[in-house]
Amino acid sequence: MGSEEDRAFERLVADARPRLWQAYAPLRGLDGADEAVSEALAWAWEHRDRLASMTNPIGYLYRVGLTRSSAARPDPELPAPAEVGMPHIEPGLLPALLALPASQRAAVWLVHGCGWSYAEVAEALEIGRSTVGTHTSRAMAALRKRLEAPVNG
Repeated sequence: MGSEEDRAFERLVADARPRLWQAYAPLRGLDGADEAVSEALAWAWEHRDRLASMTNPIGYLYRVGLTRSSAARPDPELPAPAEVGMPHIEPGLLPALLALPASQRAAVWLVHGCGWSYAEVAEALEIGRSTVGTHTSRAMAALRKRLEAPVNG
């Protein structure tokens, strides 16, 4: 059996892997999400001592995966909701998310799709909490407008 540090690292990886994949999928597509998770976890292993002292290691790993993996595809493909453990959603939501600017899509996805706090998103995206709030509220307004049912008249 490994040391307590090894077990703590294994728990971190078990928690981080699905959260990171879910966070990367709408930005990098399915294959890109796999690559970004692999890059983030490889870095985590190499720097596990440094990572252990961080207050938001998953947020930091999110940023590592983005910077160390290939650039996002110009037209990322969002996963089916079941693939990321989400219930059935409005079919128009995925195209509406893809129509958002990348900064808004990332913020709204991490906050509402992944359940991250504004502080976690701010740290991961290297922006202020108020900027996360601005991106999220603008994204939600755009999504509401785009998904608004047409009025018959």
